[in-house]
Amino acid sequence: MARPMTIAEKILAAHAGLDEVVPGQLIECDLDLVLSNDVTAPIAIDECRKITDRVWNPDRVVMVPDHYTPAKDIKSAELSKRVRDFVREQGISHYWEVGKVGIEHALLPEQGVCVPGDLIIGADSHTCTYGALGCFSTGVGSTDAGVGLATGRAWFKVPESIKFEIDGELAPGVSGKDVILHIIGMIGVDGALYKAMEFTGSTIRSMSMDGRMTISNMAIEAGGKAGLIEVDDITRAYVDERKERDYVEYHSDPDATYAAVYHIDATQIEPTVALPHLPSNTRPARECRDLAIDQVVIGSCTNGRIEDMRAAAAVLKGRTIDPRVRCIIIPATQQIERQCIEEGLTQIFLDANCAVSTPTCGPCLGGHMGCLAHGERAVATTNRNFVGRMGDPTSQVILANPVVAAASAVAGHVALPEDLD
Repeated sequence: MARPMTIAEKILAAHAGLDEVVPGQLIECDLDLVLSNDVTAPIAIDECRKITDRVWNPDRVVMVPDHYTPAKDIKSAELSKRVRDFVREQGISHYWEVGKVGIEHALLPEQGVCVPGDLIIGADSHTCTYGALGCFSTGVGSTDAGVGLATGRAWFKVPESIKFEIDGELAPGVSGKDVILHIIGMIGVDGALYKAMEFTGSTIRSMSMDGRMTISNMAIEAGGKAGLIEVDDITRAYVDERKERDYVEYHSDPDATYAAVYHIDATQIEPTVALPHLPSNTRPARECRDLAIDQVVIGSCTNGRIEDMRAAAAVLKGRTIDPRVRCIIIPATQQIERQCIEEGLTQIFLDANCAVSTPTCGPCLGGHMGCLAHGERAVATTNRNFVGRMGDPTSQVILANPVVAAASAVAGHVALPEDLD
């Protein structure tokens, strides 16, 4: 009889063809998906070609040009062209061109490409997002991704798991972003280093898939190897209407062993921001109202989903942003952009004097569509606020949820919606 195991351990054991695994064990696993983007794919392609002329399975390779697209300059255009040419040569089915593409970690769940029980590696650190669907998904370097492209396999050291039991009803204006910022502030940016973070409790069970994906997305900001949420009826309803493949559910055994268990009272979480220059440098937003800002970015793979757009629009409706502030809205996928238009959200954004972009990672990594100049400060719904992350090394990024970001755009400083009344 197999030892009691966590979700993470069960998925890894199944893909290694083993009855059980233990933390620290080195295993080789069959993969379900290998992901890369316009920045990371060219290196992965070079590594793949050292091994083979053909990818292991053109229907299980995913390439998403989302970081510097639409191409901002000649170099970025060349990166995208290399990916495009490889996709055509190899007959890769999961590729979306500009005009159809979205930010990868919003796009893949939306399109039903990843399903519960999958083991996924991606040459992008926020690949951990798919843990919200009950996958073990993790970011790897482009070399490992290249080997994955060639062989459909990867090695892993089985991580220990940490359980976060979050119970209680979130207050109005508090979202998944605040939950994960609260956790990162509590344990630090290395508090879950090479651990599988498992999120559970009544707060999670009542949360939408959009909120859950925000939480899993930022597991890496706590050092996590993966960020998993077990499959339930909300997951099934989301997946079943869009899945490409059948799936397998894995649930942690009641007596599974965890490296640590944290109990969190969700009623005590309030709108939270992370001040420069670490996601763990958290404060209640209400304590930071004296911080003037130059720019607001609402979007990214963390908070560019339709619920995020709706939340921002609810604050911006009938208001205009402070004339000293630039507010950039970036829906995470073309489908979300279309929903924004159909629901009248785009009109609200434009009436508020916001700039609305086509889906792109863009300013999140200091790429384009909103880089910061010397000494500027931004509030962003993105996931990282490291030195120089969004532009000049002297600039600053404050991480926040979409409601706080929108209110801050109107106020000209860090603000809450109630400050605008």
